[in-house]
Amino acid sequence: MTVLVVLTTCPNQDVAERISHALVSEHLAACVNRISGVQSTYRWQGALQTDNEILLLIKTTQARYAEVQARIVALHPYELPEVIAVEAAAGLDRYLAWIENETRLD
Repeated sequence: MTVLVVLTTCPNQDVAERISHALVSEHLAACVNRISGVQSTYRWQGALQTDNEILLLIKTTQARYAEVQARIVALHPYELPEVIAVEAAAGLDRYLAWIENETRLD
């Protein structure tokens, strides 16, 4: 089993809560942390942008990643949402097992 931490940013608390609740209630993620106060600087359509955002840290498995990505894209208001997955190299065995159990394909 491969555990992933998926990152996405949201423009406000409402969007962050909507995505978080959907992913956990649909068993696509075991847990989603919402981190407020993130300031993002990026280039979009040729212009430099700086925005306040909420960062989501989504704990899931490789088996559920495609569904997580599709759900984020469906719920996200951005034309091009950030969706990046990082493999967990290590972790507490019981915690990793909990993630697998909470996201198990039935």
